[in-house]
Amino acid sequence: MKNLLLASVGVLALGVSTASAADISRREVMPAKAPVYMSQLYNWTGAYVGLNGGYGWGTSSYSGLPTGSSSPTGGLIGGTIGYNYQVGQAVLGLEGDLDWSNINGSTTCAVGVSCSTRNHWLGTTRVRLGYAADRFMPYVTGGAAFGDINNNVTGLGSATSTKAGWTVGGGVEAAIAGPWTAKLEYLYVNLGRGGGIAGSDAGFNTNIVRAGLNYRF
Repeated sequence: MKNLLLASVGVLALGVSTASAADISRREVMPAKAPVYMSQLYNWTGAYVGLNGGYGWGTSSYSGLPTGSSSPTGGLIGGTIGYNYQVGQAVLGLEGDLDWSNINGSTTCAVGVSCSTRNHWLGTTRVRLGYAADRFMPYVTGGAAFGDINNNVTGLGSATSTKAGWTVGGGVEAAIAGPWTAKLEYLYVNLGRGGGIAGSDAGFNTNIVRAGLNYRF
């Protein structure tokens, strides 16, 4: 009887040991959970160059004559260079551009007298303040503007002067692929008055909507 009891206890212990070993084996072969991958947010810090092009429309008023103002319109295209520095979600940048411009308009400013204004080139140097929402960045911008004002008055001739003024606006830029970004922006530009002819000069201000493609380094 004692031997039978000892044999039964041995069989029971062997069964428990075998079950425990099998359980440990199952635990060992269970696959580990894959690590959760967190995509890195886009960082806007760095230098860039690009191209831009768009359309401008505005007003040009003439002084020194009985009456007259025109509404110059036309296209522009050129290059862009800049640098961004990101802190948290704030992006502070400095941007400059230089465009060939064909913004022009004319009007009858006196009986038998036609006045016209044309802008041949336009550049800006601006600061930008943006909000980085990963690959999407809306921004406001403002700074100095430079360009020429050509004033032509029938019978009196023409005059061109280079002027410095100011600009303000805003836009949105998005990272599209690799180092490339695309933007759409609006600028209001005021170059003041220039192009004086025999006591007559012309003022020039314009609204610009343009798109741009930038390459970041």
